[in-house]
Amino acid sequence: MIPFLDLKSIQMKQRTDLVAAMERVLDSGWYVLGQEVERFQSEYAAYCEADHCVGVANGLEALSLALRALDIGPGDEVIVPSNTYIATWLAVTHVGARCIPVEPIIETYNIDPALIEKAITPSTRAIMPVHLYGQAADLGAILPIARKHSLYVIEDAAQAHGASCNGKKIGAHGDVVAWSFYPGKNLGAIGDGGAITTNRAELAERITVLRNYGSQKKYHNMEIGYNSRLDELQAAFLRVKLEQLEADTARRRDIASIYLEQMSGLPVALPTVPAWAEPAWHLFVIRHENRDNLIKKLAGKGVGSMIHYPIPPHMQLAYAEMGYASGSFPISEVIHRDVLSLPIGPTMSASQVDQVIDAVRSCA
Repeated sequence: MIPFLDLKSIQMKQRTDLVAAMERVLDSGWYVLGQEVERFQSEYAAYCEADHCVGVANGLEALSLALRALDIGPGDEVIVPSNTYIATWLAVTHVGARCIPVEPIIETYNIDPALIEKAITPSTRAIMPVHLYGQAADLGAILPIARKHSLYVIEDAAQAHGASCNGKKIGAHGDVVAWSFYPGKNLGAIGDGGAITTNRAELAERITVLRNYGSQKKYHNMEIGYNSRLDELQAAFLRVKLEQLEADTARRRDIASIYLEQMSGLPVALPTVPAWAEPAWHLFVIRHENRDNLIKKLAGKGVGSMIHYPIPPHMQLAYAEMGYASGSFPISEVIHRDVLSLPIGPTMSASQVDQVIDAVRSCA
């Protein structure tokens, strides 16, 4: 059986260095906001071509803290994709603001810039594009809209480590970029973790205060903050794994290229990559009109798959009070009905890649 994602094999590839990192933290005697976090922040900012990085507890809190740092809250509206993981919406809700969903382009799954301007009202404060599945949203179109209407751009890059837009790595196109280091991400911790990157020094400084009880100096609290700090041990692990990220991304791109070539012409909708985008290929997502049956057939051929995601945010019980009925966002609903993700882990062998392709050919 080819698992959807073989996390064990990914970790074992760097096991010796990961164990050494753990011992380094253990021997240091300093376990919260120490040198490992400081060094990872510096290294990850450089990787993302950003001026600043602030490590936080997880990806959801990275988004929430970004919103807080921009003073977005009750009475404000934030434009979000209708097609995304629910964390994007939850962050907006957590600060008391209102989600304004906008449909995606079905071929790329990312928010459609042509629909954004129609959703802007006097209460709109920010646009929150998601670089879904590891492919950059169209920032070249989104940023001018934001500037025209004096809106912030908060990028949800939880799945986009190493992705590029117009030749520049995701990390500082907008005002602030939120990252997740959940273990299944392309740059995954061995536990939870998150970060924020930005070119705006004042934002980085405020987020640094907010993540630590609203304190810059111990026992001196400047504002009502959070306990949302990247763990020293996870930072050490992430420093090790960051060294491998470019090689892992290259392997994901190789697999994606083979999939796109070998599955062309099959009765499945393949991902579409714009000329200006270079995806990180966190996920390789296809669509099929009988998705659930295809998943069962693939499993019968020894190929694991997953659904990202089965229920769109507007149809989740958590957002029932918003009153959206079935059909409110038809493009998103079709996507969530038909998508499935194929294995694309960086430790897959050539024979495993061939097995996935053969299985899709025979089952689709």
